Amino acid sequence: MRKIFSGLFMHRYRDVDPEIRMLCIKSLGIWVVSYPSLFLQDIYLKYLGWTLNDKNAGVRRTSILALQSLYDVDDNIPSLGLFTERFYSRMIQLADDIDISVAVPAIGLIKQLLRHQLLSDDDLGPLYDLLIDEPPMIRRAIGELVYDHLIAQNCKTPSVARDGDNESSEIHISRMLHILREFSDDPVLSSYVIDDIWDDMKAMKDWKCVISMLLDETPIAELTDMDGTNLVRMLRASAKKAVGERIVLATDNRKMYYNKSQKEILENSKSDITNALMKRYPQLLRKYLPDKAKISPLIDMMMLLKLEMYSLKRQEQNFKAAIDLIVDAFFKHGDKDTLRSCIKAIAFCCTKCQADLLDYAENKLKTLEDELVLKVKTAIKEVEAGDDEYSLLVNLKRLHELQLSKPVKNDGLFEDMYRILSHLKEMDNEVKSFLLINMFLEVAWCLHAIDVENPSETSIEGLSSKQRSLFEQLYYFLVVLSNYQKEGRSTTVLSSRVCTITAEMWCLFKKSKYSSTKLKNLGYLPQLEYVQKFWKLCEQQLNISDDTEDEDANEEYIEDTNRDAVMIAAAKLLLADTVSKDYLGPEIVSHYVSHGASTTEIIKHLITALKKNANSDIAALFFEALRR
Repeated sequence: MRKIFSGLFMHRYRDVDPEIRMLCIKSLGIWVVSYPSLFLQDIYLKYLGWTLNDKNAGVRRTSILALQSLYDVDDNIPSLGLFTERFYSRMIQLADDIDISVAVPAIGLIKQLLRHQLLSDDDLGPLYDLLIDEPPMIRRAIGELVYDHLIAQNCKTPSVARDGDNESSEIHISRMLHILREFSDDPVLSSYVIDDIWDDMKAMKDWKCVISMLLDETPIAELTDMDGTNLVRMLRASAKKAVGERIVLATDNRKMYYNKSQKEILENSKSDITNALMKRYPQLLRKYLPDKAKISPLIDMMMLLKLEMYSLKRQEQNFKAAIDLIVDAFFKHGDKDTLRSCIKAIAFCCTKCQADLLDYAENKLKTLEDELVLKVKTAIKEVEAGDDEYSLLVNLKRLHELQLSKPVKNDGLFEDMYRILSHLKEMDNEVKSFLLINMFLEVAWCLHAIDVENPSETSIEGLSSKQRSLFEQLYYFLVVLSNYQKEGRSTTVLSSRVCTITAEMWCLFKKSKYSSTKLKNLGYLPQLEYVQKFWKLCEQQLNISDDTEDEDANEEYIEDTNRDAVMIAAAKLLLADTVSKDYLGPEIVSHYVSHGASTTEIIKHLITALKKNANSDIAALFFEALRR
């Protein structure tokens, strides 16, 4: 064997062909395992360590797999001490290798080192950052390592025990919460961590335990406020995973498909969640109703339940109590997440419930709608009388979220919003923006409700009047907001809303769409003057730097009011042939690579789409863009 090693291996392990190098390393690994008395020595092991730095990913991977087979044998560990001390840092580095086929087995190798207590916790710091890495395979591998080492703490003993064998679910969940504290400020990162560890950690699926901890019934240690928030997030995320939903966006955005047996498992999971939560759900909602960080994820749980089980288990009163508390939360809070969760949950009940529970949910939604309209009308009158605008703002936000999901029947609310916009010019810009977006949504729902084949004159006249009123307000703001920004007055949120709503209105009532229908009177073609004013305001928004953006801008709606939203609105006008490309096309393209990567991507996609349109003269568009 020594002659084979010295006469063949030592000359070929550095061969120019990576396949030969891989074969050499694989063979050496087999020899060491098969003949430890001969080859389990540093003079032979060093070749495995050296090839961890090979430029070929396949060779690096083969070396890692060979080392895994060595560390698998407990009797080998004493002889591997010096080798480990020399090469452990390189093994840790390979966990972040550029090649996934190398990184994943490298993480498995690190798990073996931990099991044999050959690494300290301080050596693992860089690995935990990989919990939020992009490739799912790496995240899963790190998640398994974190579970074994930090939660189940299996790595501290040579015998591997799975979740729940030796320790209670409460202890495992407490350790998980300790990890989540590092990511408390970002719910998205918390979702990544939960997603990584979920498959291994059965305690996360112990619904009764999680609920008991939230209700402080059997706490091992008192939960801090942040721990409570993380535990609620974990409950929602774990339940979503259990019923087959994603909690981390996939890079390919492909729809998930399940076979018959998988669907049965998911249905059983949904039944388990419902059974555990059914009687306790009102208690959870009642306890955390004042806490906006916790109430939204709890309300989302309603959409993960099998609502028919409330009737089967004769738990109708608990269902009604939960709906009542969700309605209470809607009127208690004003943040987007909570409001949106409330509306989605009640709407879900209105589509999935049956018989008496369906009637109850529908009546609750109707009552909520009527009460909200009354609150908005009352708040408008109070502001007109000189009172504070806060009540109006928060109720307009509620109306906005409701109108995103369904039309709101009201008597003269549109006219009230138009009146206060016309008469009170000094209102807060955020109030103005929500007045405009709610007016637009009502116009859109009115158009949706019209029977295209047999429209009534009354409905057309009513919609036409609202259309004119909204355009009047939008065109007023197109002019005054440009002047405000010249004067140095901050109007970021309102300006963005005006730009996006104006573009949506032009697209919604595009003249060619209605020219040959009975709704031709609703068709609208903006004059060039207004298109120029629209683009002037858009440009002002695009030119606002990140450092000087409005400090008072509402972070909740930043995606609807940033420069990307403005650029998308302008690009949409071109793609829909709503306005002439001769003016707006070159203006948009002239801003290519001027406002950051995301805006550049939007313009790039616009150009690609225009190239596919035979009617677009791309050469002329580029030439005009260069001139501007």
